Amino acid sequence: MLQKIQSIFTNQQETREHHDDPQLRSRYYKVTKKTAIATLQEVFKQLQGFEVGHVSEERGEMSVNVKLRKKAFMVVSVVTVRPFETAIDFTVSTETPLPIDFGFSKQVIASLYQQLDQKLPKVDRN
Repeated sequence: MLQKIQSIFTNQQETREHHDDPQLRSRYYKVTKKTAIATLQEVFKQLQGFEVGHVSEERGEMSVNVKLRKKAFMVVSVVTVRPFETAIDFTVSTETPLPIDFGFSKQVIASLYQQLDQKLPKVDRN
C-alpha cells in the first residue's frame, strides 16, 4: 500500500529488474538491441505526443520528449543481456510545478510496455 501511495506522490518513475511494482519491472524481449531500438522508434513515431531526441545505438540509449496532458522527459535504455535477449527500461521525469505527477509517469511506462508487448516476443524470466 505504501509503495502505491509513493508512486502517486512523485514526479519520476524508473523501471528496474527487481522493482516492487510489477508494472515497473524491466521487460525482456527475444530480439537484438538493434531491432529493439528500431521498434521503439516505430512505436514513438506512431504515437502522438512523443518526440524522439537523441538515439545512440552503441550505448543503447534514447531520449524522448513527452508532450501529452503533461510534459515529461524520458530516457530509454536498451541492453543486450545475451544473444537475442534484450532488456528495455524507462526513466520518466514529469515537468510539474509540484513534486508530484499523480501517477502520470507510471502510466506512460505501462502504456509503452503494452505497445512493445504487442510488437516484440517477450522472454519469460519468472
